[in-house]
Amino acid sequence: MLHGAYTGVHEGIVELLRSARLNAARSVNALMTASYWEIGRRIVNAEQRGKRRAGYGEQLIERLANDLTQQFGRGFSRQNLQQMRSFFLAWPIRQTLSSESATEALQTRSFRLEQLSQVFILPWSGYVRLLSVKDPQARRFYEAEALRGGWSVRQLDRQIGSQFYERTLLSRNRAAMLEKGAETKPEAAALLDDAIKDPYVLEFLDLKDEYSESDLEQGLIRRLEDFLLELGDGFAFIGRQRRLRIDQTWYRVDLLLFHRRLRCLVIVDLKLGSLTHADVGQMHMYCNYAKEHWTLPDENPPVGLILCADKGHALARYALEGLPSKVMAANYRMLLPDAELLQRELANTQRMLEFRKTIRSGLRE
Repeated sequence: MLHGAYTGVHEGIVELLRSARLNAARSVNALMTASYWEIGRRIVNAEQRGKRRAGYGEQLIERLANDLTQQFGRGFSRQNLQQMRSFFLAWPIRQTLSSESATEALQTRSFRLEQLSQVFILPWSGYVRLLSVKDPQARRFYEAEALRGGWSVRQLDRQIGSQFYERTLLSRNRAAMLEKGAETKPEAAALLDDAIKDPYVLEFLDLKDEYSESDLEQGLIRRLEDFLLELGDGFAFIGRQRRLRIDQTWYRVDLLLFHRRLRCLVIVDLKLGSLTHADVGQMHMYCNYAKEHWTLPDENPPVGLILCADKGHALARYALEGLPSKVMAANYRMLLPDAELLQRELANTQRMLEFRKTIRSGLRE
């Protein structure tokens, strides 16, 4: 087949698959958002029926969180259910459905989620971000501009963070501000990446969230995981690319292990650039989160391991500050792998992966 003809076929198939995947992700997101609005409506209705009982709403959400998590896995924590409740209250039925018999329609099986999924155009992540905007007028403004400009969730977050609404109100030329806000269109690849890897979608579908930012990072993490597990009977594998959420922001830790002798979690985070103070602070945040949410009552506080794989430089650093005593910190240092040993392994692994990449490139040529 001629090169030009093949290129046309290949590009057409790539575009077809990207479009199909994006539409599939949008459909899932729309149904998820509609489901969460309906859950919020049912919670509010149940609260209103039991309003004479003190604390009924809190008890209801607590019990639902426990039962739904057992039945459907992640995505139904107390915080998430509170967000669904807030979502319904912020977008009530009179604003979202124009039919006079909408309330009755919601009770019928024929209505269900299909019509609702056509009402909420933004992804659930977008509505979660909008819920953090306390001013209702500002919230409606950002929603309208996101729909008009086709903003991705990242763009919406950036515009809210830069106070686009307030800056537009203060501007002498509001039309120019609004036009500028709609100028930047997200690339199709970025939209697809956001839609498919959205942590809320993965929770809704009860799928594992294990992906890596690059082939190099994936290779480094897998090799270091094997290396740590081979050091002896101290480490046990817990998970890779583990997600955690603090307020409305999602984070992920590259590797989560458990040290049997120390009886603690070990959080491993890989940085492909130079180590910064922000990285150290972030690791302490991970450790504090893990201590509160992932650590069992009979376990010791978690410890963090930051691995820096900057080109031509390797660094390993343990985050041991904040442990209850100096004795415990000293004990951790004695049983954990030596930092210099980890640095050498990190550098060797990086060189090995780069060499393999060079060989593959040469074979393709």
